[in-house]
Amino acid sequence: MATSKGLTFGAAAVYQIGVKGRLNESWSARMHGVDEIRVQKLPDEALVTVLTGHFIDQAELAGVLNTLYDLGFPLLSVECLGVIPDV
Repeated sequence: MATSKGLTFGAAAVYQIGVKGRLNESWSARMHGVDEIRVQKLPDEALVTVLTGHFIDQAELAGVLNTLYDLGFPLLSVECLGVIPDV
């Protein structure tokens, strides 16, 4: 199980990213580390896309965040769900 203990710049970890708008699941192949893309409708009818994935380090996470920025998706949240222990 992942934990946040031991989080460093170079640690592999699971992150959850929230952006405003709808991002199609077909983008997961172009975003290294992203395992799941799901769209949620908020009570105010706004759409939010939640991306969850295992990233080898924060540089890989930054690459996905930059791609989302380039696509014009406003960033709502980034949460570290836990560090992946060395195997």
